[in-house]
Amino acid sequence: MDNYTRTESPIHKEFVRKHHLKIYKNGYIFTKETELPYCPKCNRFLPDRFVEGRCPYCDYEEARGDQCDRCGRLLDPTKLVDPRCTICGAKPVIRRVKHWYFDMPRFTDHLLEYIKSNKQLPANARNFSLKLLEEGLKPRPITRDTRWGIQAPFEGAEDKTIYGWFENVLGYVSATIEYFKRRGETERWREFWFDKEAKTLFFIGKDNIPFHTLILPALLLATHEGYNLPWNVVTNEFLIFQGQKFSKSRRVGVWIDEALRLYPADYWRYTLLSIRPETKDTNFTWKIFIEKVNSDLNDTLGNFIHRTFKFINNYFGSVVPEPEGLDELDEAALNSVREKVDAVARNLEAFHIQAATREFLEISHIGNRYLNEKKPWKTIKEAPQEAANTLYVAIQIVKALAVTMHPFIPFTAENLWSLLNLPDSDYKGRWAEAKKPIPPGHKIKRAEPLFQKVEASEEALQRRLEEVRSTSAPLTTTISIEDFSKVDIRIGRIVEAERVPNSKNLLRLMIDLGDVGLKQAVAGIAKHYKPEDLEGMLVAAVTNLAPRTIVGLKSEVMLLAAQNGKTIALIQPERSIEPGSRIT
Repeated sequence: MDNYTRTESPIHKEFVRKHHLKIYKNGYIFTKETELPYCPKCNRFLPDRFVEGRCPYCDYEEARGDQCDRCGRLLDPTKLVDPRCTICGAKPVIRRVKHWYFDMPRFTDHLLEYIKSNKQLPANARNFSLKLLEEGLKPRPITRDTRWGIQAPFEGAEDKTIYGWFENVLGYVSATIEYFKRRGETERWREFWFDKEAKTLFFIGKDNIPFHTLILPALLLATHEGYNLPWNVVTNEFLIFQGQKFSKSRRVGVWIDEALRLYPADYWRYTLLSIRPETKDTNFTWKIFIEKVNSDLNDTLGNFIHRTFKFINNYFGSVVPEPEGLDELDEAALNSVREKVDAVARNLEAFHIQAATREFLEISHIGNRYLNEKKPWKTIKEAPQEAANTLYVAIQIVKALAVTMHPFIPFTAENLWSLLNLPDSDYKGRWAEAKKPIPPGHKIKRAEPLFQKVEASEEALQRRLEEVRSTSAPLTTTISIEDFSKVDIRIGRIVEAERVPNSKNLLRLMIDLGDVGLKQAVAGIAKHYKPEDLEGMLVAAVTNLAPRTIVGLKSEVMLLAAQNGKTIALIQPERSIEPGSRIT
């Protein structure tokens, strides 16, 4: 990452305040009294995402106050049917309050022109955006009555913060500013946002379409400064797992640490890229995974490469043979591969990644068909030069595969490049190498299988996943003692513990940390400990993490616990010791 940053960065906060003040002075922000949901039990106005209810458009029962996850429409929380507070479950009341609004309707014509003229936009992003524009944009409130967030810069709005989606998307600009500021080139960020040759590219899920195709462009247009608008917004539909929506809390899905303990990364990469939900929602199943690994990777791609290596190893001493008088079939195979290399490139450049994956695999289909037609196992005895020509052509196809497979299965690609015994300097990032022939006389290495079949049923794979989850996690990468010394871990005494309303998993804890003071923690241990059993307990806690807000509660420290499957145990000292004692 050139710049891994967050919207809590001081540079981001400063930029957002200046940006909104600028568009306020340009006349695109106005105030009005509005009705907003207020929770009488929590005694607070509720941010849009803290209100759930039934969508007034599609009747989805769990729509959030800012957007419906099912139909994707932007929502007004006061329009939800049967609304409820997500913190305590109480029904909000509607109260009038003054807020600042962004005048989105004034940008309708500009946005229509932008969407219609942007030929790169995928159909789902374009059509959804045009539908919202045809229905008519509404002014959007950009301030909120919350205790966290970026303080609004407008006079009279000292107790307001900027609504998340009107500051988060500006993080793309502020991150560029931050990057060049760290490099000592404070003005170079402008090249990326104002130079008309620069292009900005976004990868999102379909639920984030309006924020990137409408809200961000409108915010940039409102400055009158000539910002580049998003060049392409590559939009994924949803990926679901075995017919269910992914859920971390319910453990529906496969997490990356689990995946890598089951099979190599390239098996997952290829499967997910080949079923990438570019135009419609896609369902991952173990059956699909087995088919993709066994049929595509092992039987098609791996089989062609292995056959080619074995023939050259066994009949030509692992040396690329000298061709003489390639025939029409030989030339046709080479030309077909060159065309496929170009097709892969075109699809990648257009961000049609699923199609690019198909085209790259098709190169191995060309190779298998070619070997089957030329039958080198017969010609090696009857016409040795013809067999030499065949294996010369086949190894060129293998080289083309080694280059074109790299964006999709990079670890396998690098392994194959090593087996081809080619120098790294000719490989990294050089797409043109796919069309450059390996010269006769070049020595390759001995054949090694690149893939192994998945020898398990769908049910067995699910059982293996559960077994992986129930066993101890593997060790992570090592860190230096200097890194570890930055973590401030101390003994604390839990002096107060209570359940968080409407949560089955969370407890609110007050922890005495001696000289550090009394700190609050929100911990997901309610299924493992009763509040009354925790009071008075000595525990280990990390005290210098940045505070987080969880269901509206500030969590200032993190308790240390061990987990084995579904069992969780808090880390405690083996004898009594004063709260605040540091663990070293």
